[in-house]
Amino acid sequence: MRSNQLPRARQGEGKSGGYRTVIAFRRGERSVFLYGFAKSERANIDHDELEALREVARVYLELESKRIEAAIAAGELMEVRYGKTE
Repeated sequence: MRSNQLPRARQGEGKSGGYRTVIAFRRGERSVFLYGFAKSERANIDHDELEALREVARVYLELESKRIEAAIAAGELMEVRYGKTE
């Protein structure tokens, strides 16, 4: 798992007004938003948090599509699509 940090500031604020996000990603399969926070609220996540997020990422990335669809239907997960959908 890798954390991509984009220097995107909130409107009217500099880079320190931006956000950090942690996303689990498996190419060609799925991406899962795990955690996000404003950089003005905290500098980063600590080692223990990173390890916990890695475990959560592993679980979500290994789920079968049927289980994900059921979790979405039950309101446990929310699917966000980008671009054209069929």
